[in-house]
Amino acid sequence: MQKAVRTLLLVALSISIVSTTRSNAQSLYSNSAHAVFVMTNSVERNEVISFQRTADGSLQEGRHFATGGRGTGGVIDPLESQGSLTLSQDPSLLFAVNGGSGEVSVFLVHGSNLSLLNKVVSGGAEPNAVAQHGNLVYVLNVGGSSNVVGFAFSAGRHLQQIPNSIRFLTANNSEAASLAFSPDGQFLLVTERATNNIDIFPVQADGTLGASAVNPSSNPGAFAVSFAPNGSALVSETGPAGGSNASTISSYAVLANGTLSSISAGVPTLGSANCWNAATPDGRWVYVSNAASSTVSGFTIGATGTLTPIGSTVVGTNPNGSTNLDIAVSADSKFVYTLNAGTGTIGIFAIQQDGSLNSLGDAAGLSARAGFNGIAAN
Repeated sequence: MQKAVRTLLLVALSISIVSTTRSNAQSLYSNSAHAVFVMTNSVERNEVISFQRTADGSLQEGRHFATGGRGTGGVIDPLESQGSLTLSQDPSLLFAVNGGSGEVSVFLVHGSNLSLLNKVVSGGAEPNAVAQHGNLVYVLNVGGSSNVVGFAFSAGRHLQQIPNSIRFLTANNSEAASLAFSPDGQFLLVTERATNNIDIFPVQADGTLGASAVNPSSNPGAFAVSFAPNGSALVSETGPAGGSNASTISSYAVLANGTLSSISAGVPTLGSANCWNAATPDGRWVYVSNAASSTVSGFTIGATGTLTPIGSTVVGTNPNGSTNLDIAVSADSKFVYTLNAGTGTIGIFAIQQDGSLNSLGDAAGLSARAGFNGIAAN
């Protein structure tokens, strides 16, 4: 498979050398190794749309790739999750959930092109998020008896379900919203919106999970969990029901016994409906998406995991009504992208030296209020 990928890249390079009549935009498209991906979540034919990312952060030429499954449809944020579209650590693979048909699709990533490798049954109902670490992939199934299910890569990078890997969450219909591996691969964290719990499962040698330690969130509205490179767990919190600009973000240390130790608790985002967050790969900053405010807030990540607002906290603003949902940071830590479900656009921001954001406008090509969910960038 790696030999085939190298061959594809060499062919693309040779074509760009001999084709001297193509426009600059076409050349950038052929040679770039970077892209931004979003998922349609269409109930009829789920697709991933791939946008070429150029050196200045702009996006070009959206292309559609079928997942082979069905989404759930809907209008605004029907999956209510972070991680429905997830790049592998390399990032050579892209995982997409098919919530309507109960499957996960796996794509091989080569530049902004995708090739469907395989599709597997998720092991539960309504998968809405995926996490990967090394040879392990875990899928979060939010429907019915909410669970997480483990998979491992076989020859050809196909996924196979790990025997006895199903683990149920604390309640049926727990409204689980995200899952994330710790950077060392020792723990898998899962957020439950209905219970406001953060479940911590130890990862065992055979890839299955041990019994979970259930940790109440320190603030109301726990939604998404991710990790900073230094191992700090970052949790986005929507805030109390009815609160105005009451969303927060918290950071935690994960202790050896599977419990959480608070580092920065409930730091205000000065926005509403903060449900998603993304740390920069260089570990310096984390950005959150305030969907109801159409804003992005930013925080410096300290060496010990402390969170400090960047400037006046709100560092980026999308047009009114954007309803920016999921958020992604480019692999080079230079750009932030938001999935603007209300307007059918992708918000584009350049990260400045001090962590503030400079708006570069947006990219069109999506359908407004059409149930899109999931964004990933490399």
